[in-house]
Amino acid sequence: MEFIKVTNYQDMSDKACAIMIEKINNLKNPVLGLATGSTPEGLYQKIIEQYKQGKVSFKDVTTFNLDEYVGLSREDVNSYYRYMQEKLFNHVDINLERVHLPNGTASDLAEECRMYDKQIEQAGRVDLQILGMGINGHIGFNEPGTPFNSRTHVVDLAASTLEANARFFPSLADVPTQAVTMGIATIMESKEILLLVSGEQKAEAIARLAEGEISEDFPASILRNHPNVTVVVDEGAMVKL
Repeated sequence: MEFIKVTNYQDMSDKACAIMIEKINNLKNPVLGLATGSTPEGLYQKIIEQYKQGKVSFKDVTTFNLDEYVGLSREDVNSYYRYMQEKLFNHVDINLERVHLPNGTASDLAEECRMYDKQIEQAGRVDLQILGMGINGHIGFNEPGTPFNSRTHVVDLAASTLEANARFFPSLADVPTQAVTMGIATIMESKEILLLVSGEQKAEAIARLAEGEISEDFPASILRNHPNVTVVVDEGAMVKL
């Protein structure tokens, strides 16, 4: 696990953008694992800027998102499909047939989860997986206690996760309480992982990631067993190291 220390959120986004573009430009048919939430927004803004300057193309890129809320259609303003459209896909030359997110409204969610893992496998696995990390160590929506051998599955969201995501909804009561998420084992099969962490509110989590035990009580800790993880972390998040 390599830690790259940067000054602030913008620097984190710049560094992540450079890593992502290098991966896209050096692979014939790159497969990207994408994340949502506030952490990668700056990354996507930087990517769009680079795309407009002709420095990257998404025409041969395949994407798999980490997760989607259960019960929200793709058209819902708060769905992660809509997020990805607004934050990235509508602004680059990606083929939407190559875009994959779990279907949170599938009639058979268990089968949806099985098929999602199969699609990732058929694509040749994820070349670069973008991750954020929750204050409780969750990656994707894999909350503390999620087995390390879990595949894509339906998860009940922890109270801290609901509160963190409430800013995207009219109220806390409107936040869906379940999601479909890539499992930890699915994430760990990615060839390379890029973890982005910013802000003092993540300082305790970064300290635990770097120095604590590998435990299912802190899902991100498993990343220390992956052979190719880069953590881009800003000064605020490193104050407890």
